[in-house]
Amino acid sequence: MRLDCRVEVGRLDDGARQQGQPTNRTVDVLFGTDTDAMPMNAPVVQDERQGLLAFLEHQRQAVRYAVHGLSEDQARAKPTPSKLSLGGLVKHLAHAERDWVDRVEGLSPEPASVQVYMATFELRDGETLAAVLEQYAQAGDRTDAVVSASDDLGRRVPLPAEPWYPDPQRCTVRWVLLHLIEETARHAGHADIIREALDGALSGPLMAAAEGWPADGWTKPWRPAS
Repeated sequence: MRLDCRVEVGRLDDGARQQGQPTNRTVDVLFGTDTDAMPMNAPVVQDERQGLLAFLEHQRQAVRYAVHGLSEDQARAKPTPSKLSLGGLVKHLAHAERDWVDRVEGLSPEPASVQVYMATFELRDGETLAAVLEQYAQAGDRTDAVVSASDDLGRRVPLPAEPWYPDPQRCTVRWVLLHLIEETARHAGHADIIREALDGALSGPLMAAAEGWPADGWTKPWRPAS
């Protein structure tokens, strides 16, 4: 028997942003089949631009699932040998999108020291998970808008001649998007590992909890320990 259920994916409303929950764009999900649309997969796309943005949003979504239901202390915790925290990853990804989209728009971010860069991975006193999730959502909205308005994904994006950048004369809007997908996916994987080390939560049950799936579906939604 197939369970017919509506789940929501995509952009965030203000309440959901504070909890790491995707909302607003709905798709029909028929559980129990191999071919139905699932929020664990990026949607089917019609062209390159749509595909790049859809896969980037899908990886952002994975990051939001990984922080679902966290307390502020948990968002700052570093339960692995790494110095990364979940809240710090969200903050860093928001910084990365802002920085790259500045360059797509022809803006030059202020030069930053290694110390300033590494601080993008840390939640400062007074910073909250809800606040950095909101910043991340705003950065994503801006990325989507700028890329959607760009006439040519092959347009050159000038970069400084630094060893951590690609060829400064051949970088394009397309390369920036592919890089953001790569970086977001890498940190989404980090986030999954940190979250499992923190409280044992896995990505599937966290997704089910964030999406409000029923408890008797094919995967049981995560619940905080009592």
